[in-house]
Amino acid sequence: MVKKFANEEELIMKYLKGLVCLFAAVFVMSWTGSSRADEIVLGYTGPLSGPAAEYGQDILYGVEMAVNEINAAGGIFVSGKKYTFKLIKLDDRADPTQAVNNARRFQSDKAIAVFNGVFNTTAPMMKINEEKGREFIMMAYTSTPKIETLGNKLMVDTTVTFTTYVQVFAEWAFKKGWKKCAMVVTLGAYGDEWRQSFREYWEKRGGVITADKPANYYTETDFSSPIAAALATKPDVMLIGGPSATTALVIEQARGMGFKGGFIMIDQAKQDYIAKVLKSVKVMDNLIGTGGVVSVAMPGSVFEKRYTEKYKRMVTWECALNYTGVYALAKAMTVAGTVSDAYRIRASFAKALETPMLGDKYPNEVFGIEPAGRLRIMASVGTITNGKFDKSELYVWWGDQREYERVKKLSTATSNPIIWLKR
Repeated sequence: MVKKFANEEELIMKYLKGLVCLFAAVFVMSWTGSSRADEIVLGYTGPLSGPAAEYGQDILYGVEMAVNEINAAGGIFVSGKKYTFKLIKLDDRADPTQAVNNARRFQSDKAIAVFNGVFNTTAPMMKINEEKGREFIMMAYTSTPKIETLGNKLMVDTTVTFTTYVQVFAEWAFKKGWKKCAMVVTLGAYGDEWRQSFREYWEKRGGVITADKPANYYTETDFSSPIAAALATKPDVMLIGGPSATTALVIEQARGMGFKGGFIMIDQAKQDYIAKVLKSVKVMDNLIGTGGVVSVAMPGSVFEKRYTEKYKRMVTWECALNYTGVYALAKAMTVAGTVSDAYRIRASFAKALETPMLGDKYPNEVFGIEPAGRLRIMASVGTITNGKFDKSELYVWWGDQREYERVKKLSTATSNPIIWLKR
């Protein structure tokens, strides 16, 4: 009897030990699983090859850098759960059909947001991003005001509307006494809108458009034909621009053909980048365009250092604004309490940005969001006079005088003039 009891006791102890081990294993698995962050899929599609590759890469690297930083810091916490970002990047060569195909891939991968910086490809993707069960936020990077009229409820635009620049740029030229302008601007919907908007403002103010010779800045490198046709009309100033790399060629070729007048660059082209490409500021004399990131006196220089060290290239607004766009998206997710409901996330941007994103942490500042989806970011305007960069000016283009005073008080750009653009 005693021996039998002992055997039973031994069996019971073995059983209990097994249960303890099982519970321990389950606990460890449960604890490990709760500490592991789930992934939020983001997509990027843009020109990563061809003449506009530099432009597309700058956007991508800004997004990528922000994603890597957030992940390295442990991700984001949404409704008590930890998440990290997974970025899928695809080349579309600025081709609308390929961009839509890439967006379909992102939908299959359950991407919650897609970054893109070309209106010609953004607009077609906005025809599919509200499909039920396949929704994604279109994180656009385009200054065209047309994007705000498309009625897309899942769009966020990370840059300034170009109508701000049209007014500032044209008034600068008029102050110089220039009345005759020839246009050699990039082809496509974005370039078409720029030319139309500029023509309307220019002619309303008494100026004359002497020539309109658009060219494909995304595929061409020889612009001698449209430039020659434009210069034959003897303009005082030329409206030019598209991606920075090819805009540099237009300036170089125009100067090589004897043009001594001024340049107005549409906002896609960045003068600091172009100066580096041309290895000369003098050739760009009498030019106005968007001011360079480093010309805005914010603690964003920290960003510049990190970016240049990592990617071995100069910092541009493309990388800076899209970098900030990722952080704005993360803030909206946190406020929304979801990483999968695109409509709730988009609706949460306004509340998330009630506290501005300032230059002590970001390379540019965000003071809210327009109802149509454009982030409230000051416009940076820079000029080149006597072969030197002038101090960049910042323009508040939204709101009233009270809002202007609020922005001026909060901004860390203390050494740059901040101007309220009255319309």
